Amino acid sequence: MRIRSFITAYALVLAILLFADRRPGSAQQDHYSHVVDLTEGRDATTPHATAVDSKTHIIAPGALIPGTWSAGQIPPERLVAPLVVVDLDATIGKFEGSPQISLDDISAWESRHGMIPQGAVVAIRRNSARKSDINDPSPADVSTTPFPVTREAAMFLIEARCTIGFAVETPVNLSSDRTLARQLALHGSYVVAGTARFTSLPATGSLVIVAPAKETIKKPGQAAVRVLAMVR
Repeated sequence: MRIRSFITAYALVLAILLFADRRPGSAQQDHYSHVVDLTEGRDATTPHATAVDSKTHIIAPGALIPGTWSAGQIPPERLVAPLVVVDLDATIGKFEGSPQISLDDISAWESRHGMIPQGAVVAIRRNSARKSDINDPSPADVSTTPFPVTREAAMFLIEARCTIGFAVETPVNLSSDRTLARQLALHGSYVVAGTARFTSLPATGSLVIVAPAKETIKKPGQAAVRVLAMVR
């Protein structure tokens, strides 16, 4: 019954958003043409997979600092947000072994696409050459994969752009930078790891919906999620 209620509520949110886009007089820039499921493990070949079956999960503030928001306590308005996609490809070669998005990369992105909107989720898209490592990481890779954004760039996004979350295609280890992990938690920001199909998204103009699975919503740390992007 819980799962059925969750699915019903989820469908209702989508219906409301889609209905709003079709109201008479809606501005053209508010129209969304299709939906992309960013949940790893959910595609045409696995139509009956659930959120808990996938590799996609949310690292809530409570996983970083006990007493802060768990996945189920994150306010609903922070789970529906503008989505921007920043390519990691441009940084390949600048940082040997562990490329990360830097402040210069954010500046270059904004010079091409405009200012990152306030209260957005920032997705980091890796180059196709690394896809095999992303889809089937070894245990060592999982434990050592750093956050793909430098601390300085992440703090700029959180403080100057009020970024509420980050989405990455790999597992991440936030314990390697305790200062960044603490700041993420204190600002109420979350990380969605193990997402997929960022290549289907434009750099700007999408809306992301992050829905923690009911089966894990009360857990204080990481929780499985379903992630959808509404694309213009």
